[in-house]
Amino acid sequence: MMSRLTFGRVALVYAVGMAAAAGCGAGGDGAAGTEGTSTLASSSSSRRRPHGSGGAGAPMGTGGGTGTGGTTSTGGAIGTGGAVGTGGAIATGGATGAGGVIATGGVTGTGGAIGTAGSGAGGSTSASGGAGTNTGGAGGGGTGGLVVGNPNGHCAVPAAAQAVDVSSPTTTVGTGTAASCTAAAVVAAVHAGGVVTFRCGPDPLTIPVPEIDIFNDGGQAQDGSVTLDGGGKITLSADGDHRILYQNTCDGSLHFTSPRCDIQTTPHLVVQNIAFANGKATAGSNNTNGGGAIYVGGGTFKAVNIRISSSAEVTPGQDFGGGAIYAFEQTQPVTIVNSTFDGNSGANGGAISGLFSPVTILNSVFSGNQAVGHGENPARPGTTGGGLGGAIYVDGNDFTLSLCGTLFDTNLANELGSGAIFQVVDDLNGDLVIDQSTLHANSNVGSVQSHPGIYVEARDKAGNAGVSITNSTFN
Repeated sequence: MMSRLTFGRVALVYAVGMAAAAGCGAGGDGAAGTEGTSTLASSSSSRRRPHGSGGAGAPMGTGGGTGTGGTTSTGGAIGTGGAVGTGGAIATGGATGAGGVIATGGVTGTGGAIGTAGSGAGGSTSASGGAGTNTGGAGGGGTGGLVVGNPNGHCAVPAAAQAVDVSSPTTTVGTGTAASCTAAAVVAAVHAGGVVTFRCGPDPLTIPVPEIDIFNDGGQAQDGSVTLDGGGKITLSADGDHRILYQNTCDGSLHFTSPRCDIQTTPHLVVQNIAFANGKATAGSNNTNGGGAIYVGGGTFKAVNIRISSSAEVTPGQDFGGGAIYAFEQTQPVTIVNSTFDGNSGANGGAISGLFSPVTILNSVFSGNQAVGHGENPARPGTTGGGLGGAIYVDGNDFTLSLCGTLFDTNLANELGSGAIFQVVDDLNGDLVIDQSTLHANSNVGSVQSHPGIYVEARDKAGNAGVSITNSTFN
């Protein structure tokens, strides 16, 4: 058993004169405990270092004042709501058949519905023209569509976490044909803000797009809020060259709208019934630390019925991560419902990386994601650092990571047995809550704290307090 007890601080330096010190430590060995479905058992571990303070407020225009960074709020509780519809099982190992199962977990079919799915030989097929999920997602039609989320996830979805009503869109991309749905039309629609839908014909369509900015003062409401709804048929692709969506309240190029950009609650970015593929975040891209497909700094973020696949954060290092999504300084919980993340990678957090951001995830799937760094945080001598949280990496003060009805399948991390989840609450004032979830075949390399695939410090440094795991399976 390795013994590594050193920890340190991480500095995330923002453009526009704002700096935020961020801790992302790791270390300390705990004996692997027995598998089970209850709260984490005791483990021996000792470590960590203090967290930095929140970022200073960026100026609003010229001469704007600055302020000390505020802490983020505690993650919202899972409430009541409609249960997610059932569906065919997600297969691993690349099985194919009439249902057309994608090897990394995302299921496609011949009916194009987000909702109830019928079983097929070797995979799941969607009912032709089927209804949308009870979270509000519209069903696709035509020859195939987006099927996402965990078919065995039945956790209640509160009203605030359900899909937004898009029956009266602000902008509709396209005039009914695939050719009319251009990248330029997508960019213009997002910049205009409000509710964006698509009318691109009956079949699924992939649209290559550039990186699309979310302006803080965009739209008729001038608060930058955007709801992007693909109707279960649209995939936005970056062709492995750049990020896809970029929201950052403390980036002056997106227009300051508050003297305390680090704690402002707008814009509101919602993505639903849509897929993102082949995104890429590199060092220096908008001076951010990750988010291969989506970066959300400030404001709020919600994802319902989405898939993010084959996206990457490619800069090695202890501070980088979020192959699919990087969330920074969210004052309300990042909410992800009935969604699939497969085949994404980052130095930390193969799918999702969050700093100062509570996160709530319901009825979703994380499959085949990887934290590809080596050396933990702070980096061991001779390494670049990272390798924590194969699916999810979250860090900061005063936050909860809440998971229900979610499957973690075959995710990989190189450090601390964190193949599925790495969570460190620096001020030891947070919680990890897992219910009705399954963790299967996630990497368990290095020290772990009682349950395979998880490394956590919530209210103590040994993973003993602030952790609740119920009705869940580890295998």
